[in-house]
Amino acid sequence: MKKIFFIGTLIVFSNISYARDSVAQFSVKDLLATGKAKSALTDIPLYFGNSKTPKVNEKYGEVTSNKKTNAFMKSDEEACQWAMLSALKSLQQRAQKEGMNAVINIQSYYKRHEFISETKFECGAGNVMAGVTLKGTLVKI
Repeated sequence: MKKIFFIGTLIVFSNISYARDSVAQFSVKDLLATGKAKSALTDIPLYFGNSKTPKVNEKYGEVTSNKKTNAFMKSDEEACQWAMLSALKSLQQRAQKEGMNAVINIQSYYKRHEFISETKFECGAGNVMAGVTLKGTLVKI
């Protein structure tokens, strides 16, 4: 019995030592088209990367949002979409709190690596957790 317990413990700890931390990119457009996005996000406009924005009348400044979600039994894309929605919602809430009405220059900032794109976001996905970090500038347009 002790031998079986010992072998089982070795198997569990050996799997932990091979924990996955993959960085992947996913479509912003596909995410924003989902029902989850339509119900989770507010009407505060989000502008990704260097995309063209309306005239900025007032700037609050740059803020970050770091969100994680449970990835267990989910595809990387599904888990990353949940984390991304949480991060975007957080940016919108912060804009509203600071009296701003848009978020511009949104870029991925996972593990402090800047990834600027108008069409993609970056996400770190592992066996148990997925995470998205974003930077964006809060403005009044």
